[in-house]
Amino acid sequence: MSDTRAPAPASEARTAPPGVALGLGLTNECNLACAFCYRDPARVDRLTLDQVRAVMARLPVQSVNLGTGENGLHPDFRAILAYLRAQPVKLTITSNGYSVAVLSDAELRAFHDVEFSLDYPTADEQDAQRGAGNWALIHEQAARCVRAGVPVTIVAVMMKSNYRRLAEVARVAAKFRAPLRVNVYQAVRSDAYALTYEEYWDGFRALFAETDVIAIGEPLVRAMAGLPAPAGGCGVSTVRVTPRGTTQPCVYWPGPGEPLREGLRLGRDIVNTEPFAQARALPEACQACEHRAACHGGCAGRRRLQGALDAPDMYCPIVRGDRIRLAVRSAGARDLPKLSSSCTTVVMAREGAR
Repeated sequence: MSDTRAPAPASEARTAPPGVALGLGLTNECNLACAFCYRDPARVDRLTLDQVRAVMARLPVQSVNLGTGENGLHPDFRAILAYLRAQPVKLTITSNGYSVAVLSDAELRAFHDVEFSLDYPTADEQDAQRGAGNWALIHEQAARCVRAGVPVTIVAVMMKSNYRRLAEVARVAAKFRAPLRVNVYQAVRSDAYALTYEEYWDGFRALFAETDVIAIGEPLVRAMAGLPAPAGGCGVSTVRVTPRGTTQPCVYWPGPGEPLREGLRLGRDIVNTEPFAQARALPEACQACEHRAACHGGCAGRRRLQGALDAPDMYCPIVRGDRIRLAVRSAGARDLPKLSSSCTTVVMAREGAR
């Protein structure tokens, strides 16, 4: 569990890429009402075009992801998209299909990658969870992206109801030559879908048994797979701007966030503010751990949600005396701008897997 190196300070630095991975939640509106979603459904908030312009002017943005709500519901979606298309950044969007369907082919081709949210490998399961017709809409729009030459990624939430089924979802994604990006469910509004310790590790073992790995950003999984420390990530190179006009180091970070005006005043120095420092803080109990560089205490957003920021991640095997070694097989590299912006894992269905 320990090594001979001197303990690192609580805010041990991690290498930051030159640019910022910016997450823009233009709106928290959505045409669906998924029980496991992290967005706030109690009110409608929207960023303005002027706010988007101000953020882009003050930060060294390398990539922009449009997420949080269904951005196509924003009344100025097209005007904001027209502005972003003219910027020298890699633009991506995460959608349940609706926002993609409202785009023209020319607008669609502005995206470096289009992500569709698909959590189950069958139409009945997906529609029961997300809403009638969602499976068909995703398949229709993903096929349209392929025809237009726009790369597709399928993104799934690993949760209690599907944690052993995600390799099947990866095989659905492969129909569109798409990888599967997996985010572990975070109990932002409810713990009803949260994984137990055993389910978390069982889910990743099942996933890796039938897929090849493009990248692992989930800290504990990265460490147990024997991978080195990542570059960037939460608290280092990621800035989230919420529809409410606030900033956060992580999309799951609890609380309303810091006022956007303060973030605009600070520019790149926003990463030196307290929430960002907290997101990269190393818990005291992890100071001497041999995995601290790769893991860094696990997911800071999850620890913050649990009110245990200075404690190891609840899924940490080391503090339980477990020795977990994950066998992973590498896939080819893929340019995924959103990779550094969250604790995520990206895999590709293995050819010949059942």
